[in-house]
Amino acid sequence: MPKAAFKDGVGHLAHIAAIMSGAVAFGFLAMWLNFPLPWMLGALVFSGTVRLLNFPVRVPVQTRQLGQILVASSVGLSFTPEALQLMGALAIPMVLAAILTIFLSFGVAGVLMRLTHVGPSTAILATLPMGPVESALLAKKHGTAPGPVVFAQTMRIVLLVILIPPLIVLLDGSVGDPVGVLRAAEWTVQGAGLLFAFGLAGALILRALKMSNPFFLGALGGAALAAVFGLPVSTYPYLVLAGAQIFLGIWLGAVIDRDLFRNARGFLPGSVLTSILMIILCAIMGMGLTWMTGQPWQVMVLSTAPGSVTEMALTAKILQEGLAVVTAFHIVRIFIILPFSGLIVGQALRVMGQRQG
Repeated sequence: MPKAAFKDGVGHLAHIAAIMSGAVAFGFLAMWLNFPLPWMLGALVFSGTVRLLNFPVRVPVQTRQLGQILVASSVGLSFTPEALQLMGALAIPMVLAAILTIFLSFGVAGVLMRLTHVGPSTAILATLPMGPVESALLAKKHGTAPGPVVFAQTMRIVLLVILIPPLIVLLDGSVGDPVGVLRAAEWTVQGAGLLFAFGLAGALILRALKMSNPFFLGALGGAALAAVFGLPVSTYPYLVLAGAQIFLGIWLGAVIDRDLFRNARGFLPGSVLTSILMIILCAIMGMGLTWMTGQPWQVMVLSTAPGSVTEMALTAKILQEGLAVVTAFHIVRIFIILPFSGLIVGQALRVMGQRQG
């Protein structure tokens, strides 16, 4: 191996070690402050701070994929036959919540247009709950600059992670130790290994099928199948789940860089305000659906949050309430919005064009 390549390799490993060490340190600080999801929030704040200081955060993409597989397969354990029966009874509220979320995003898009004077396509793509990647691809298809759209989608996800879990845990008032549930979970080496095998298999199958978000949805599906068929799977040790949170937090924080804010310019304040508005409106919708579902308000607010299924599911796990319900609501919304996002955006633009005409 050439000496320069060896030095580059060593330097990259040292960079990864430094980023991971900083994320762990901030995770310890967040845990000391008694935050829920401390490792994810700590890593997010550290990584975002590094990027805002204009330093690089270069970690292998496989760390994010591994984090998604570990968290999703852990969540998949909640899909017991009893939980599936309950979700069948909640099918109508799940579909209704997804449809209402779409219409709420259209209303918020109108507010964003008034605040920032952007066009309808930018406003709709910025507020419809999708991932930054999916929204950027649609923006290019509609001849819209992807920068503001990616910024808005990213800010919504970041704000969801920062605001919802701490507020839910604080208002719930029953959680003394936010990491106690995850730390106390029983596990076995064989059970955890089998769970990971099913999660990895599901992720690889969905990736081969070119499905959206394969490493979360595929791992969730694989683990759910193992749980439904009563296979001897168990959750992971707490250190593994903490590591998964760190991986995801680093990746989430790494997208918050100076270029993102620079490209957003005057769009920034309006985007942040409408992201918060969307979160509030979806929370109100969740509260309103409690009478229809019979679920606790905490579960329904997490279920109807406009994105961040991983973090909302982990928060439900901390609360020890409605984990399968929260996950199912998000999955239904994902499968209603993502596959049909092009059609939804196209129809919305057509209607807005007719009104303006």
